[in-house]
Amino acid sequence: MTQLDISKHDSSTSYVLLQDVTLADLPTFFEHQLDPTANSMAAFTAREPADRHAFDLHWAKILADESINKKTIIYNDQVAGHILSFEQFGKLSVSYWVGRAYWGRGIATRALSAFLKDLKTRPLYARAAKDNIASLRVLEKCGFKISGEDRGYSNVRGEQVEEFILKLDADV
Repeated sequence: MTQLDISKHDSSTSYVLLQDVTLADLPTFFEHQLDPTANSMAAFTAREPADRHAFDLHWAKILADESINKKTIIYNDQVAGHILSFEQFGKLSVSYWVGRAYWGRGIATRALSAFLKDLKTRPLYARAAKDNIASLRVLEKCGFKISGEDRGYSNVRGEQVEEFILKLDADV
């Protein structure tokens, strides 16, 4: 099991780790996926977030695909979320999800920063709904810059949603 300590130790001794995704992490990922507020913020999520069978099939594909770099984000010994790199639209991209109970603590920024240190391929892309200010801030703190715009249908919102395409160049 690969573990990477990316802690910023403070007086509360909180820490963040990245480790390989295991089957034991999936129930927590599913719980995170059930959060309607998180789904709305992310915009581009599962068609039916409560469909456990679809979730299991989706993650079985991810786990079987060796080209996808997949890590579980651990915060103070709890599964806080996950982070992935994968090919999307012919470009290497990153995506992450942090459970709402862990928002606002810098966990996503610390996890993405560490993930990017191991992932040397550039350019690297990410996408975020234009109104997902928190995710855009995480990406920008990690060196991503807005490089384009797109729009797509959001199942959870039931409408077209505009998104930014962000790019991390080699010189960052």
